[in-house]
Amino acid sequence: MDTLKTINYSGTFLSCFSDNNTSCVHATKDHTLVYLYSGKLIVEEGNKKTVIESGECVFIRRNHRVKMTKLYSDTDQYKGISMTFKRNFLRDFYSRIDKTAIPNNAKVPKESIFKIPLRPDINSLFQSLTPYFDTSVQPASEIINLKEQEGIYCLLNTDKDFFPVLFDFTEPWKIDILDFLNENYMDDLTMEEIAAYTGRSLATFKRDFAKISNLSPQKWLINKRLDIAYNKLKNENKKVSDVYVEVGFKNLSHFYAAFKRQYGFSPRR
Repeated sequence: MDTLKTINYSGTFLSCFSDNNTSCVHATKDHTLVYLYSGKLIVEEGNKKTVIESGECVFIRRNHRVKMTKLYSDTDQYKGISMTFKRNFLRDFYSRIDKTAIPNNAKVPKESIFKIPLRPDINSLFQSLTPYFDTSVQPASEIINLKEQEGIYCLLNTDKDFFPVLFDFTEPWKIDILDFLNENYMDDLTMEEIAAYTGRSLATFKRDFAKISNLSPQKWLINKRLDIAYNKLKNENKKVSDVYVEVGFKNLSHFYAAFKRQYGFSPRR
């Protein structure tokens, strides 16, 4: 079986190949446009599920976390491309466009996941990137920049409501740190990502966290995972091999060591 392979050119992920169905939580710190060449992609946020088939496209707003399941068929690998639009790139793009062309009646949509209708311009954009799948020649950064600009124009021509989505440069509102951590303790997020998702810089996040706990954020997360694991093992009669993954540990031996250090006995006991 081939393993998942990703080629990243300046933030544009030009290929994902898999002969295995894969599922992961994807943190979209930047606006992301995903196009599917073959296979199937399922994007889930909360109770909302969006299914993307071959030749279709989906846009995911920044500062959102979604579960992405990549499926292959008997005849086709999963093969897709993700194009990210960073804030600095969007600022530069916005500074160059004719402001009189911006529609006055555009509204900020509530949705964070948008399935893009099949359009010739989007299909042409992504098909033009296919030669880079099977070659060792890396596209010049100028080419990638032009392709990303083309992607922005595709979105703006699809729906005028993408104007306020793409060109909103306000900082996110702060949200309660403990509420966020209690809901997302099992996810593999860096401190930088947690800070961003709670609307803070890393320095501000550390300062605010120190006001609510004597523990470091990393230690707080470990204790939270161990506490949930303890209750699952004791009250739900679950297997250790299942529980350590459910609560966010990536390594079984690390889970054993942390559990015994916390409680004085092994999780099997």
